[in-house]
Amino acid sequence: MGLDLYKLNHLIAVAEEGSFTRAATRLHLSQQALSTSVRTLEREVGVPLLERSATGVTVLPAGQALIADARLLHGIADSAVRRARRIGRGEAERLRIGHTPAVTGDEVTALLREHQTDPDLIIDVNQRYPDELTAQLLGGQLDLGLGRALIPAHGLIGTTLIRQRLSIAVAAAHPLAERAEVRLKDIEGEEITVWGHPGRSGYTDLLVNLCRDAGFEPRVHRNPIQGTPPVTAVLDTHGVAFVTAPPGPAAGGAVQVKELQPPVHVPLQALWPQHSTSDARQAFLASVQGF
Repeated sequence: MGLDLYKLNHLIAVAEEGSFTRAATRLHLSQQALSTSVRTLEREVGVPLLERSATGVTVLPAGQALIADARLLHGIADSAVRRARRIGRGEAERLRIGHTPAVTGDEVTALLREHQTDPDLIIDVNQRYPDELTAQLLGGQLDLGLGRALIPAHGLIGTTLIRQRLSIAVAAAHPLAERAEVRLKDIEGEEITVWGHPGRSGYTDLLVNLCRDAGFEPRVHRNPIQGTPPVTAVLDTHGVAFVTAPPGPAAGGAVQVKELQPPVHVPLQALWPQHSTSDARQAFLASVQGF
């Protein structure tokens, strides 16, 4: 049985809106037409997908599973059409890369400069928060995602590209700025700036666990200025931030970056849609990891 992508769109809209009325308005359909479409889909699948009540709509487990795969199917279909058009028109391939705030634009640029195999390849690089990164990879708007401690969502696969040396950044006036060597234990009691909430960010949890492994419970503070380079998080503060920037002065000398001793490394990961095709992505991955 072939699935109708339009009917799947209707199911997704109802699930997201929690109401046939609001979903019909969003889709510019009559409520009756939308209801008929979803009931037809349920008959085709052979099981109920939604539970309807006077207070709204609840997505049943079968519906949740179908919606997860439907979003994947839409992303694959959009990528396939885009690839066919590009080839048919003789256009250059474009590699669309998203990276989370835990990976700086400078790090992405350095990685591409070292491993770009086609000088004529067009590359778009944009920062995305983890949830947005996942949605755009699944939706076909991105070919490759870069981040740290990410758990691949259903439909995505990933690998660790490289492991990078972890350092700490402190303001130039901070007592640790004058230390020749800094250990993890030395930041016990310091306020540590992070970008994600503990328990909701894989990378924040990784950093918190590093501190716990060193024998202390860290005091973390989520940076209110999201999206800024990690080394700038300590400007005008008495705290510290974990960074992967090279050791030495940063931010015009207002910040000092100190490598941790003994060395600590964190992953730089790549994620991509499991069932999409991108020659440029494959060439890039092969250059970095040889696969």
